[in-house]
Amino acid sequence: MFTPRPRFATQTPPAIFPPVLGALGLGLAWRRAVDPFGVPGAAGDLILGAITLLFLFMVIAYALKFGRRPGVLAEDLRVLPGRAGLSAAVLSVYVLSAALVPLARPLAEALLWAGLGLHLALLAVLIRGLATGPAEQRRVTPVWHLHFVGFIVACLPAVPLGHAGLATVLLYGTTGVALAIWAASLVQARRLTVPAPLRPLLAIHLAPACLIGTVAASLGLMPLALAASALAAALLVVMLARARWILAAGISPLWGAFTFPMAAFASLMLALAGAAGLGAPGDLFRIAGGVSLVAATLAIPPILLWVMQAWAKGMLGAQTNAARV
Repeated sequence: MFTPRPRFATQTPPAIFPPVLGALGLGLAWRRAVDPFGVPGAAGDLILGAITLLFLFMVIAYALKFGRRPGVLAEDLRVLPGRAGLSAAVLSVYVLSAALVPLARPLAEALLWAGLGLHLALLAVLIRGLATGPAEQRRVTPVWHLHFVGFIVACLPAVPLGHAGLATVLLYGTTGVALAIWAASLVQARRLTVPAPLRPLLAIHLAPACLIGTVAASLGLMPLALAASALAAALLVVMLARARWILAAGISPLWGAFTFPMAAFASLMLALAGAAGLGAPGDLFRIAGGVSLVAATLAIPPILLWVMQAWAKGMLGAQTNAARV
C-alpha cells in the first residue's frame, strides 16, 4: 500500500543551528589568521560563504515549519536542545553580519539590527515560557549564556561598523551576566550531578570568556582582554582534563555545543597575537592561536557533518524532541 512521504520541514530541529554557528565562527577565526600567519584571506571567506548558504537553507527549513504552525516555536523552547538551537540561530545572524562587514557594510548593518531585534523577541518568548513552565526549566544551565550573554556576539560587527558605544555597553552588561551565570553554575555543580547526555553543554561556559576577551581587545581594553583570556585558558584546561567525563555518553546532537567555543577560543588567541605584536607574549598567543585553530578546523566539520546526516536521515528531530507540525 502506498504511504505518502512526509512533507519537507515538518520537524526541522533547532539542533541543526549550533554546529553552523561554530562553523561560521571558524570562518572568522581563519580571517584573523591572515596577519599572524599570512594565510590567504580567501580561506576564511570560502568557509564563510559555504556555511552562509547552508545557514540560509536551514533558516528556510525552520521558517517553513514555523509558517505552518507558529506554536512550534514555543514548543521547541520547552526543551533544552530547542532553546540552545534557536538561540544559536539568532547568534548566527550576528556572526553573518561580522562576516559581511568588509564585503557589504550596508547589509552587515541591517543584519546587526535585525539580529538584535530577533534576539530580543526570542528572549521575550523564552522568558514567558520559563515563567509559566515547570520549575526545572528555570534551573541555570550553560545554555543561559546563549540566551542572556549572547548579545556580546553583536559586538563583533558593531565595533568595525563604528558602534563602539553600543559594543561597550553590551560588553560590560554581558560580562556581569556571564559572571552571575558562572557563579550560579558553580554553586549548582556542588549539589547536582550533570547527567552524561547533557555534559557536552558544559563547553558553552568557555564561549563568553573568549568573546569578552576578543571584544575587549577590539576596544583597546587590554587588561580586561588579558583577564578574560586567562579565564578562558583555565576553563579550557579544566574541560580537557575532564574530557573523558564530558564525553561519557558518546556522540550526540549536543556535540554541536563544542563547536562555537572552540572557534571562539582560536579567535581570541589570534586577536591577542595581533594586539601583542612581536615578542614573547605575541609568540605565545600566536602558538596558542595556531594550535587551537588547527584543532577547531579538524573537529568542527565532522561534528557539523554528523548533525547534517542525522537531520537528513530524519533522526535528529526525534533525538532532540523537536516540535512537529
